[in-house]
Amino acid sequence: MMDFINDINGILWGLWTPVILLIAGILFTIWSRFTQYTAMTHGVQVVRGIYDDPDDPGAINHFQALSAALSATVGLGNIAGVALAISIGGPGALFWMWVTGVFGMALKTVEITLAMMYRNVDDPDNPHGGAMWVVERVLGSKGGIWKPIARVIGVFFCVTLIISTFTGGNMFQAWSVADITSGYFGVPKEVTGIILAMLVGMVILGGIKRIGSVAGRLVPFMVVMYLITAFIVIFSNITDVPKMLMLVIDSAFSPTEAGGAFIGGVGSWAFIQGMKRALFSNEAGQGSAPIAHAAAKTNESAREGIVGGIGPFIDTLCICTLTALVILLTGTWNREAISDADGALAPFGASISFEEASRADDLITFKVVTEGGVEALPESRWEEWGPGATFFILARVTGGAHHYFNDGNLVKVAGEVASVGSPGDAESALQIEWGDVELPFQRKLLSGNMHWAGEVSGIELIDGGVYHDFEGAQLTGHAFDRQFGVVGVGKYLITLAAWLFAISTMISWCYYGEQGMVYITGAGGVLPYKLVFLAIVVYAAAGIDSTEDMMVFMDLGTGAMLWANIPIILGLGYLAIRELRTYGKNLGEGKFKKHGAPSLTDVVEGKDHDQ
Repeated sequence: MMDFINDINGILWGLWTPVILLIAGILFTIWSRFTQYTAMTHGVQVVRGIYDDPDDPGAINHFQALSAALSATVGLGNIAGVALAISIGGPGALFWMWVTGVFGMALKTVEITLAMMYRNVDDPDNPHGGAMWVVERVLGSKGGIWKPIARVIGVFFCVTLIISTFTGGNMFQAWSVADITSGYFGVPKEVTGIILAMLVGMVILGGIKRIGSVAGRLVPFMVVMYLITAFIVIFSNITDVPKMLMLVIDSAFSPTEAGGAFIGGVGSWAFIQGMKRALFSNEAGQGSAPIAHAAAKTNESAREGIVGGIGPFIDTLCICTLTALVILLTGTWNREAISDADGALAPFGASISFEEASRADDLITFKVVTEGGVEALPESRWEEWGPGATFFILARVTGGAHHYFNDGNLVKVAGEVASVGSPGDAESALQIEWGDVELPFQRKLLSGNMHWAGEVSGIELIDGGVYHDFEGAQLTGHAFDRQFGVVGVGKYLITLAAWLFAISTMISWCYYGEQGMVYITGAGGVLPYKLVFLAIVVYAAAGIDSTEDMMVFMDLGTGAMLWANIPIILGLGYLAIRELRTYGKNLGEGKFKKHGAPSLTDVVEGKDHDQ
């Protein structure tokens, strides 16, 4: 199944995917006359409640709609996704995140405006919106053959929406929380899954009003908490910020040399990783956010579209940037090898070599051979490097082979700690069990898959020591630990942030999938869908072991929705542009009634203005 999904991802995530999205973002930026500026000026006033009218159709105010959409985007993608992009793609990945965020603001504005124009408000307290309703009401209204065609397109979009809900909006969140909670505190992953399912279930069974209410309180708290801590790290290294920003820009267009734990990367690899992880984080062009914004209380479609344009700015240009800077400024991305008390950097006393196990046209496998005793960890490190901790060593592929995306010959050899005996026993030890080294030779350059080219004669160990293998959110947590010099700061901060971010993301994405089910099956399919959603939370937390498998699921969900939604935006986006220009003209002529700004408490709680 994973091979099949990988083949699909090779099509969904060809180099053409980020290129088309980039072109679409530039197109709508120019066509909308730089709506990014309008979002950051007028959009902020709308969120503040100055234009609210209690008689407008909808269920929640602009602030709650933006919070609900942000609760889906501001999640583990900002912590774990950014860490993955930087650790794999290098500093240049951040530059392409910025590009995606800026042009994503225009994409979001257009797709949300379009959804607002054709949303279903037959039930004012439970409106429905999204690309499926746009297609049905624009193409389906033509009658004849167009009606069934519109229905097929709408159902197809909803199928991709539900796939993305179950993968990125559910599985990745549950898996990340379970992984970090288990790694830091030893909590069984299935226990984390059950607790998550219970917490999420109490919210999603209450409908969009409860989701909006919870998101309106949870999102500001978790964002402010995370931002304050990140700013402390950045201001502590403020003199290094200009140099680091120059490295980000330089690495976006030229190769980044290998160093420490980073094995190198070319500019195109940074481009692919930055675009993919930024899109996963801010969801611009994916078609998910319009579903949350469609519940907003307003009579002006363009108004909510402009509010939605603020989302990528907050998500990508602010929060993703701060996470990336924390990882870069603390040297976590190219961290040094760990050592024992004597400063030795050998792989814990073991002599390691590599033995070729199999060779095929598209895959060469090497097994790790240890000699001269076990690679036992010091007992003094039992607590810190306990069973289940993961490490890697660096090796060099010989014979002229090179990696397509770092243009080098380095490879990571992963290992996991297994206990032998127990602390205090004379025979006790912590032993690293090394995994096989696989060198794939699939010729899929455009898909962004990790693969090799050239001749391979063998693998040899590099005298560089052993590295902690921090994956995703744990890498960000380690960055905070390095800054404050105390193991545990990042542990508690990132674990708390991961739980809050994951819960907020999951409740909003569950609502997205629910709207897809409503369109396909009607209200009768909602409860079974929610029960399946909660069951998947437990499965993902306990049943997915590898980062690679999780990234495959993430890319499937995001890629499928992009290819379902982008043609709709490109084909019907002119309707949204026309609506935005009409709104801008009326705004300039002072035709919209303004109110005094309500209190922040009233805005957060969704209390409308009195007439």
